[in-house]
Amino acid sequence: MLDNFMRGTIVIEDLEVGMSRHLSKVVTDRDIEMFAEVSTDHNPVHLDDDYARDTIFEGRIAHGMLTAGLISAVIGEQLPGHGTVYLGQTLKFMAPVRPGDLVRAEVSVEAIDHGKRRVTLATRCLVGDTVVLKGEAVVLAPSRKFD
Repeated sequence: MLDNFMRGTIVIEDLEVGMSRHLSKVVTDRDIEMFAEVSTDHNPVHLDDDYARDTIFEGRIAHGMLTAGLISAVIGEQLPGHGTVYLGQTLKFMAPVRPGDLVRAEVSVEAIDHGKRRVTLATRCLVGDTVVLKGEAVVLAPSRKFD
């Protein structure tokens, strides 16, 4: 995994609208196989070359939620980071991710509700210049006062 920032915590008191973080990761066959085992999703479009060639994707693709998991990694490790609690996430899958693709997961602060400790985050994943996933997350951010 290729991080751009140190892992840790940014408490809500230090967050600012527009702040962003990202990480990049090459999705490997092993990642797809391990995700299939953990999730119990063994759909052959992810695991079987012959089957997948005859689908609309014309080849194997990674699980969409594997890609979405990279967003979770940015949120849980970088922005806001350790101590963050996920409250919700919307996702729109725009294009497939294939084995060997370098995925860049990006998260940026859209809004901050200091009273409720809630932060709204724009989320997206790209392969090259292609947006493969986009959405929005709402999280409970750690606070210097309470954590």
